[in-house]
Amino acid sequence: MARIRVLVVDDHRVFAESLAAALAAEPDVDVAAAGSGPAALRCLDRAAADGRRFDVMLVDADLAGADGVELVGQVREGRPGLRSVVLAERDDAHRAALALQAGAWGWVAKDCSLQRLLAVVRGVLRDETHLPPALLTGVLRELTEVRRHRTESERLVESLTPREREVLRCMVAGLGRKAVAERLFLSPHTVRTHMQNVLGKLGVHSTLAAVALARRAGVAPAEDLVPVRESAGDVVERGGQLA
Repeated sequence: MARIRVLVVDDHRVFAESLAAALAAEPDVDVAAAGSGPAALRCLDRAAADGRRFDVMLVDADLAGADGVELVGQVREGRPGLRSVVLAERDDAHRAALALQAGAWGWVAKDCSLQRLLAVVRGVLRDETHLPPALLTGVLRELTEVRRHRTESERLVESLTPREREVLRCMVAGLGRKAVAERLFLSPHTVRTHMQNVLGKLGVHSTLAAVALARRAGVAPAEDLVPVRESAGDVVERGGQLA
C-alpha cells in the first residue's frame, strides 16, 4: 500500500495535534506537524535531505505572523510534487482565488469531517482541485477579474519602449533613481524622464502603483537585467564624458 505523507501546518497546537492524530490513524497516512511557516520549510528541507518527501501540506489560512497563502507560494517553487491545501475557518472567495493562484490545490473548511478532508487529500494527489461548492462561483469571478486586469496591465506594459521596460523592471526590484542610473549607465535626469514616461503610459501617479501594475502583468525584477543598447535619446555618462 502506497503511503501518503502529510504535513500539517497550524499554530493552534491543540487543533494541529488532534488533526495529526486523526490522520495518523489511517493505515496509509504518515503525518508530521509544524507550528509556523519557517518550521514547515525546515521540515520540508530535512525530509528532502533524507531522501523523503511530503505529498500534501495542509496549511492554516491564518498562520500567526504569516499568511498561509504566502506559505503556499513559497513552497511551490522547487517542490513540484507537493500539493498544498488551505484550511480556513470561513469561506472567502477572494482569498481562495489568491490561494489557487499561489499554487494551492484546495480550500477546505477547518470544521469539515475527517472523511471529507481525506477525500480532498487523496483527490489532490489525483490532480483534482477541491473547493466548497458555495465558493465556486465567487472564485471563478475573482479569477476572471484577475485575468482581465492582467490582460489590461500587459497591454499597457507592451506600450513601453525597451528602455522604459528596463527602468520599470528596476522599479519592480525596488531600486531608486540613483541606483537605476548606475545600473543602466544613465544620468539621473534621464532616469527621471524615463520614470515619468513610464507612469504616464501606465496611467498611474506613483511608483508603488506602477510596480503593482507591473507585477500583475508578470514583469520580473531587474536582478538579471542586461542593459539594452542606448538609443540616441539617452544621455549616457562614462568617465566624465557623454557618450
